[in-house]
Amino acid sequence: MHKIPESVLVVIHTPALEVLLIERADKPGFWQSVTGSLDAPDEPLLATARRELFEETGIVADGEIIALHDWHLSNIYEIYPVWRHRYAPGVTHNTEHVFGVCVPRDTPIILSPREHLQYAWLPYMAAADRCFSSSNAEAILQLPQRM
Repeated sequence: MHKIPESVLVVIHTPALEVLLIERADKPGFWQSVTGSLDAPDEPLLATARRELFEETGIVADGEIIALHDWHLSNIYEIYPVWRHRYAPGVTHNTEHVFGVCVPRDTPIILSPREHLQYAWLPYMAAADRCFSSSNAEAILQLPQRM
């Protein structure tokens, strides 16, 4: 089964603009926000964002206290060669849809050890600097305008 080249990026932040980053288990030193591909071509983007947020951090977006916000921002980027084997032959680009979610700073974080090694809360500028993905960094830098 090949990955679908359409994904979500979920920027998790506090009201004080601290951003949660997680370190990939398959690429130590690669820090990012929550990301994940659609499970099916017809899976709604909001459902993908809600699922990935929970799978990767344990955070439940209930739509009330913790609500995902679609930033109506998409990025098309080249898939790193190291990860292209996950996609159908010839697929080289992915479309990423950006979401944001504001959470209290003391929200418990439960990582999936299979996917991530550790997490860190950082001021948004420092978080943008730590991201390996330029589209992730650019999304984080938009936080002040998205609040």
